[in-house]
Amino acid sequence: MLPNPKEVEEKLDPRVRRTRGLILSSFESLLAEKNFESISVQDVTDKAQVNRATFYAHFQDKYALLDYAISQMFKQEIEKRTLNACHYTPDNLRNLILAVCDFLSNIHRGCAQPHQQFESLVEGTIKNILFQLLTYWLSQSKVKISTEIPATVATWAIYGLASHYSHMKKRPALEKFVDEAFPLVAVNLEQFA
Repeated sequence: MLPNPKEVEEKLDPRVRRTRGLILSSFESLLAEKNFESISVQDVTDKAQVNRATFYAHFQDKYALLDYAISQMFKQEIEKRTLNACHYTPDNLRNLILAVCDFLSNIHRGCAQPHQQFESLVEGTIKNILFQLLTYWLSQSKVKISTEIPATVATWAIYGLASHYSHMKKRPALEKFVDEAFPLVAVNLEQFA
């Protein structure tokens, strides 16, 4: 099961949580104003009103901050839909595809200018979480075959479809898109249902 982001945060000292919250909200605000590549650690610390040493006590660099921010937001999206506490079913898979499409669309809407480097970093973080979740789901099935290849294929398919959807100029309704995309992912996982 994926670690619950709220539980992880609740175990932190309140001062650490507050400081991370300031850094994260400043970073998200900056992402809405300018592209990731042009954001510096100094920009984040100025906006958060913390010093650089404080920033580096929490994050190695702005890439670690981006990874943490995307990871926390995506895990919260998964948790909100209770997908982190269930097993593989076609309905759960459909809801997962919806969640990823919706999440990526919101990321692109909330960022000033998504750029290739930013997109690659987001992709890596989301695919990692998707793979963990799908592996967890599939490992709960009664089928005694390796889950690595089906989870990998489904991860890439879901992310690819969501990325395609989030970049479309004229997007169809999300439900309609997922209804069309769902069989392409589900066929790979039917043996686990």
